[in-house]
Amino acid sequence: MSMTHRRVLRIALPIVISNATVPILGAVDTGVVGQLGLAAPIGAVGIGAVILTGIYWIFGFLRMGTTGLTSQAHGAGQVGEVAALLTRALMIGFAGGVALIALQAPIFWGAFQLSPASAEVEGMAREYLAIRVWSAPAMIALFGMTGWLIAQERTRAVLFIQVLMNGANILLDLWFVLGLDWGVAGVARATVIAEWSGLALGFWFCRDAFAVPAWRDWPRVFDAERLRNMAAVNSDILLRSLMLQVIFVSFLFMGSGFGDVTLAANQVLLQFLSITAHALDGFAFSAEALVGQAYGARNRAVLRRSAIMASQWGLVVCLALAACFAVFGGAIIDVMAKAPAVQDAARTYLIYMVLAPVLGLAAYMLDGVFIGATRSRDMRNMMVVSLVIYGIAVAVLLPVMGNHGLWLALLISFIARGITLGLRYPALERDVAEQDERPAASSGKKSAT
Repeated sequence: MSMTHRRVLRIALPIVISNATVPILGAVDTGVVGQLGLAAPIGAVGIGAVILTGIYWIFGFLRMGTTGLTSQAHGAGQVGEVAALLTRALMIGFAGGVALIALQAPIFWGAFQLSPASAEVEGMAREYLAIRVWSAPAMIALFGMTGWLIAQERTRAVLFIQVLMNGANILLDLWFVLGLDWGVAGVARATVIAEWSGLALGFWFCRDAFAVPAWRDWPRVFDAERLRNMAAVNSDILLRSLMLQVIFVSFLFMGSGFGDVTLAANQVLLQFLSITAHALDGFAFSAEALVGQAYGARNRAVLRRSAIMASQWGLVVCLALAACFAVFGGAIIDVMAKAPAVQDAARTYLIYMVLAPVLGLAAYMLDGVFIGATRSRDMRNMMVVSLVIYGIAVAVLLPVMGNHGLWLALLISFIARGITLGLRYPALERDVAEQDERPAASSGKKSAT
C-alpha cells in the first residue's frame, strides 16, 4: 500500500474521535451520581476512578510495546508472529488483571494513604473499587488488543470498541443509578459490564488472528528469545513512562507550594495539555503503525516518509490548537473554573498553553516513531537526559520566577525530549539500512509463519 496523506488520516481520525468520547463518559459518571444530591458519592467515584486510572496507566507499556512489535511483524509479512503476539499480549493482560484482583487489598490501602478522604467518601470509594476491580483483566487485556489493532491500521475497530464501551457505560449508568437507585455501586457495575463488553467486541474484531493456528503455537508463543525481546521493549517503555510521570507529579507538588489559587489554576491549565495529547494521539499512533511496518519491511524510504507525513499532520493540529487556545483560552478557563481569582491566575499563565502544542510536537511525534521502531532503549535513555534537564531548569528558574519558572521548566522538558530523540533518529534510519544490507536467507521474502 502506498504512503499517502489519506492513509495517515485513515489511521488517525478514528483515534481522535475515540479520544473525544472519553471526557463525555467522565462527565456523565459525575453528573449521574450528582443527581443523588450528595457530595460524598461524587467524591467517591472521582477518587475511585483516579486510583484505577493510575494503576491501569502502569500497564500502558502493553499497548505501546504491542503496537511496535506487531507492526514490524506485519510489515515483514510474518503472519504467524502477528497472531502469536496477540496471544502474548492477552496473556500478559489477563495475568496483570488477575494479579490486581488478588492484591487489591494492599494496593487500594496504599492508594488511600496517598489520597486520604473522609470516612464516608473512602467507604463509598472502597465499595466502588471492590466492584470495578473485577473488570481489570478485561481492561488491561484491551491495552494489548488495542495496540495489536493499531499496528495493522485497524483504528476504526478501536473506535467501535470505545464507542460500545462508553455508550453502554452511559446507558447502564442512567439505568442502574437513576432507575434502580444503586448509587455508587451502580456506576461501578455499569463500568464492569461495559469493559467486558468492549473486550468481547475486541475478540470479534481479532477473529482473523484466531483463524491462524499460530495463535496457539505454544513453542512460538513461549519462544525464549521473543519473550526476552518483548520484556526488554516493555520494561524500557515502562521506565520511560514512569520518568515522564515523575515530571508531571513533581510539577503538581511544586505548584502546590504557591497556594491554593495557583494550584487550581495550574490544574485547569493542565487540561489544555490533556486536550493536546488526545488530539495528537491519532497522528502519533499513525507514526507507530506506519514506521513499525516500514521498519519490519526494512524500507528506509517509507519509514522516513511515514515519520514526515504523520508529523506534518501533527503540526497542523498543533498550530490549530495554539490558535484556538490563544483566541478562546480565556473562555475555556471560565467554563472550567468559576472562582474569579482562579480565572485571573490561569489567564496569567495561558501563554504557556499557547506555546505548549508547538514546542511539544517533536516529543509527541518522535515518541510514536520510536515506539513503532521498538527503539525503547533510546526512549528510556533520552528520557533520563530530559528528566535531568527538567530538574536543572526547575532549580534555576523556580527560585527566580516562581510559577512562571515552573511552567517554563515543563516546556523545556518537552523541548529536551524532542531534541534528544531527534538526535537519535539518524541511528534509527541507519539501523534499517544496515538490516537491509545484511545477507539473510529471508531477505526480501514474505514469511507466512
